[in-house]
Amino acid sequence: MQYDIIIIGTGAGGGTLLHTLKNSGKKILVLERGDFLPKEKANWDTIEVFQKDRYHNAEEFIDDQGKEFKPGMGYWVGGNTKVYGAALFRLREKDFESVQHAGGISPEWPLKYNDLESYYTKAEKLYNVHGKRGIDPTEPFMSEEYPFEPVNHEPVIQELHDNLKNRGFNPFYLPLGVKLNEKDRMNSECIRCDTCDGFPCLVHAKSDADINCVRPSLQNSNVTLITGAKVTRLITNATGNSIESIEVMLENQQHYFKGDIIVAACGAINSAVLFLKSANERHPHGLANKSGQVGRNFMKHQNAAILALSRKLNNTVFQKTLAVNDFYFGDDEFTYPMGHIQLLGKSNKDMLATDAPKFAPGFILDKMAEHSIDWWMTGEDLPDTSNRIEINRDHVQIFYKENNQQGFERMMKKWKNVLEDCGVCDHILDHKLYIGKKIPLAGVAHQCGTLRFGNDSDTSVLDINCKTHELDNLYVVDGSFFVSSGAVNPSLTIIANAIRIGEHLMERLK
Repeated sequence: MQYDIIIIGTGAGGGTLLHTLKNSGKKILVLERGDFLPKEKANWDTIEVFQKDRYHNAEEFIDDQGKEFKPGMGYWVGGNTKVYGAALFRLREKDFESVQHAGGISPEWPLKYNDLESYYTKAEKLYNVHGKRGIDPTEPFMSEEYPFEPVNHEPVIQELHDNLKNRGFNPFYLPLGVKLNEKDRMNSECIRCDTCDGFPCLVHAKSDADINCVRPSLQNSNVTLITGAKVTRLITNATGNSIESIEVMLENQQHYFKGDIIVAACGAINSAVLFLKSANERHPHGLANKSGQVGRNFMKHQNAAILALSRKLNNTVFQKTLAVNDFYFGDDEFTYPMGHIQLLGKSNKDMLATDAPKFAPGFILDKMAEHSIDWWMTGEDLPDTSNRIEINRDHVQIFYKENNQQGFERMMKKWKNVLEDCGVCDHILDHKLYIGKKIPLAGVAHQCGTLRFGNDSDTSVLDINCKTHELDNLYVVDGSFFVSSGAVNPSLTIIANAIRIGEHLMERLK
C-alpha cells in the first residue's frame, strides 16, 4: 500500500509530527518498534521502575572498548517521554549563537531563536506546560505567558526558594508538562504524586507524546499505527536520490511499505543507526553520508545527581518544582558557561538502594530519603566528530569521551557550597540513581546531534527543514538535528521543531 507520509517512531519528535499532520487529510502510516506501555500498578512501583529497570527495554549497546551496557532507553508508543520528568525548557537565545566555553566553542545554529519562538509557544500549549515568565535571568523572549500557572512549591521547597532569594540567587518555577489544576484538585488529572519523575504516569496526567499526540491522532481515519514494527532498512531508488520503500520486521516476518515522504524519528542514536544500516552502492557509507557526519557529533549532556541531606524532615511529595540558571552562562568569577540546576522527584529508600552498598540497612536509607532534597545538574557537552555512533557486528557501538568538564565541575562544587550556606542542607552526597546504571554512558535520555542540520552539505546531513541533503523525500524530526546541546532538557526543542517541520510538510504536500 502506498502512503503519503510514513513516520518511524512515536516519541517527542514523531508523535508531535503525527499530531501536527493528523488533520492534513494525507494517508499517514506510523511505525513503532515498541507497543503501548501497559497501564499497571508497576508504573508506580519504585523497585520495578528503578531497581528492575522495567521500562528501559532497549537492546544492549557496546562502548568504545566493546563492553556491553544497557542504555536508559525505552521502546514504547511515546518513546522516552513515557518516563521523562516532563521538564520542558526552551533553549536560551544565546544557545543558538557561537558560544565560547572553557572547553571549546559551542557552534552557531543555522536557525536562530526567533525562528523557533512561535513553535515553542505552540509546543508549550500542546504539552500543557506550567510556568511563569520573568523570573529566570536567562529566559529568552516569549511572545506569550506560559499556558498554565506554575506548579507551586511545597513548604520545604518554598523555604529553600526564599533562602536562595535572600542570598541573591534567582530560583524560578520549573516549566513542567503536567495536567494539573491546583485550583480544582478534585477534578485535576495530575494528583501531585511522588511517582512522576522517571516513572510512567498511571493516571495519564503527564504530558507525553503518547497521551497528548498519538492517541488523539488515532481517532482520524487517515492515520494507521503499527506497533511491534522494527524498521531495518531504508531502500533507495536506482539513482539513490529518494527512498523507494521501507523494510520492516513485523512478527518475525519481513514487510515492505512505500511512502511519498519518509520521516525518521527513532531518536538520535537509532536514526543514525538506521541511516548506517541502509548503506548501498549509491550511499556506501550510509544514507545521506556524503559529508561523513552521519552518526558523528553525538551529545548527551553532562549529567549528575546530588543528594542534599538536612536535619529537618523533608515531607515534600511533589518535589520537582524549582530550578536555578544563575550559573548557566557563568558568573563574576568564571565567565564561561557552567550549566543548569533543577530539583528531581523525591527520593525514597528503594531509589537510594540502587546506589547504596548491599549491606546498607533499609532503615538508614529510609531516614536518608526522609531528610533529602534531590538535585539534577546539567552541563553542555560540545559536539566532537570522534563522539559517534557506529555498527559493530550488528551491535550499536557508542564512542564517547567527555569534554568541556571544567565549567560543569565548578558549578557542582559551587552549588554544594550554596546549599550548605543556605542552612537547609547539612551534607551533600553524589549519587547516580537517575542515570540508572553505574556506567555513565548509559544515561542517554538527552541524546542529540548525530544527523546535524545546516546549510552546507559538506558539513551537515540535513538541510534547514531537516530533509537530508542527498535524498529528496527523507526527513528527520528527533534530536539528531541539534548542532549543539545547550544545557537544558532537549525535549521541548524537539517538539517545537517537529511542529515546524510538520507545517513545512503540509505546504510541500499541497
